[in-house]
Amino acid sequence: MPREQVLRDIKSAEEEAEEIVAEAEDDHEQRLEAAREEAEEIREEARQKADQWAETRLEEARAEIEDERDRIVEEGEQECEQLRATAGENTDSVVEDVIEMFKEEVHAQT
Repeated sequence: MPREQVLRDIKSAEEEAEEIVAEAEDDHEQRLEAAREEAEEIREEARQKADQWAETRLEEARAEIEDERDRIVEEGEQECEQLRATAGENTDSVVEDVIEMFKEEVHAQT
C-alpha cells in the first residue's frame, strides 16, 4: 500500500473518529438535558404533593379544632343551663329563708 493511501486512510479514520466523538458529545448533552428536565419535573411533582399533603393536613387539623371548640361550647352551655336551673330552684328557698330571718329580726327587736 502506497504511503499516500496510508495517509488518506489515517486522515479518513481521524475524521470518522472526530464525527463519532462529536455525535457522542451531542448525544451526551441531549441525555444530560433530558435528565435535568426529568429531575426538575420530579422535584416539582414532589413539591406539589407535599403542598397538597400539607393543605389536607391543615384542613383536617382545622376540622378537629372546630369539633373540639363546638364540644367545649356545648359543655359550657349545658353547665350554664344547669346553674340557671339550680339557681331558679333555690330562689324560693332563699326568699323564704330571708323572710324568716327578717321576721326573726323584727321579733327580736320588739
